[in-house]
Amino acid sequence: MAEYSVRLKKVMDEMKFTPIHLSQNYEKMDITIADINRPALQLTGFYDYFNEKRIQIIGIVETTYLKSLNPEQRYEAIMTFLSYDIPALVICHGCEILDEFVEAAEKFDRNLFSSEINTSDVEGTLLSSLRNHLAPRTTMHGVLVEIYGEGVLITAESGMGKSETALELIKRGHRLIADDAVEIRRINREDLIGEAPEIIRYYMELRGIGVINVRHIYGMSAVKPETQINMVVHMEPWDESKAYDRLGLANETESILGVELPKVTIPVRPGRNLAMIIEVAAMNNRQKKLGYNAAESLAAEVDAMAEGLK
Repeated sequence: MAEYSVRLKKVMDEMKFTPIHLSQNYEKMDITIADINRPALQLTGFYDYFNEKRIQIIGIVETTYLKSLNPEQRYEAIMTFLSYDIPALVICHGCEILDEFVEAAEKFDRNLFSSEINTSDVEGTLLSSLRNHLAPRTTMHGVLVEIYGEGVLITAESGMGKSETALELIKRGHRLIADDAVEIRRINREDLIGEAPEIIRYYMELRGIGVINVRHIYGMSAVKPETQINMVVHMEPWDESKAYDRLGLANETESILGVELPKVTIPVRPGRNLAMIIEVAAMNNRQKKLGYNAAESLAAEVDAMAEGLK
């Protein structure tokens, strides 16, 4: 899988950290690791398995420990730590910026920041930001809509009516996230987030009409920048020779970036209200997540009735 990166400056600006010292290559520095480090053993001199490519954060515990050392020990600990090629050090919780940190940052040209926010909050927010920026991603051809809180990725061959179906869903009160190209990020082991490329966000192409701006026509309530993807609906031409699932007992899935998503295949032929069918599919998927499966419930009732007739 490809390695992604994000500019250190972008992350630091998002976090609103206060710069104490910026390195000469600060504006061009990239982060490629979605983890951070809170040095503890390193400040005592133990550097086995130390990953110097992670952003480092220090709080009250580390600062108190350093202040408990005599001046020579403190100087040695901080100088050794900042001699490693770390991307940035953030001193949190409004802790005192020790003179040795400033001197070492200037000597080794390291990025040094401070924050008034407590250390655990910085850690959680920073990790979330990095994992969002560095998440594995892909782009798929389809339409992404949010229906009753369910992110539904509609896929089909070109000309099958994905955009027209999405437009009908918008008229029914649901929201468009992306049309034609859907950028997908895996933010953890089980969750996918979908959005539109910036240049085509909120635009939709309708054959015979052209490009429209959904936000301008239907208002802000009809669009959303991004959403979690909860299921895939695939539209295909009706095939008389194919046996389609009529009960819903088959659990079809589609793998995207290693995440298995529930998938429903809808055969398309004239007269079918695809928007209504997809709307019901989204509600049914939500019910399944809440523990109720209509097909399984019906099957259980039929089995119970058959047992009673014996």
